[in-house]
Amino acid sequence: QVRLKESGGGLVQAGESLSLSCEFSGNIFTPNVHNAAGWYRQPPRKERELVATITRDGRTGYADSVKGRFSISTDNAKNTVYLQMNSLKPEDTADYYCTAGTFIGTRYSPNSRWGPGTPVTVSS
Repeated sequence: QVRLKESGGGLVQAGESLSLSCEFSGNIFTPNVHNAAGWYRQPPRKERELVATITRDGRTGYADSVKGRFSISTDNAKNTVYLQMNSLKPEDTADYYCTAGTFIGTRYSPNSRWGPGTPVTVSS
């Protein structure tokens, strides 16, 4: 099973940017196993939520709370998924996790082990 490792988190001020990386131990997209990837986040004392997804053919999707500010992308040669986060807000503070998964209809379903995550803290 593919292993994932997130990096790039840190402490920033509101309005600043961060770029998160997620390195896969193998191919990001594997036919009949993983045809998509996604970023989740878990704010303190809250449920984990899906933030962004990307499919093998490059279609992206975003939570309403980050639309227009976050951008997900991949570098298949480096087996890495990125999350560019701009105009950060204090409410973006969370641990961020990436996953490999599939789309079942319009619903993203992760099917990889969770990585350790990377913490993002946005101060006001």
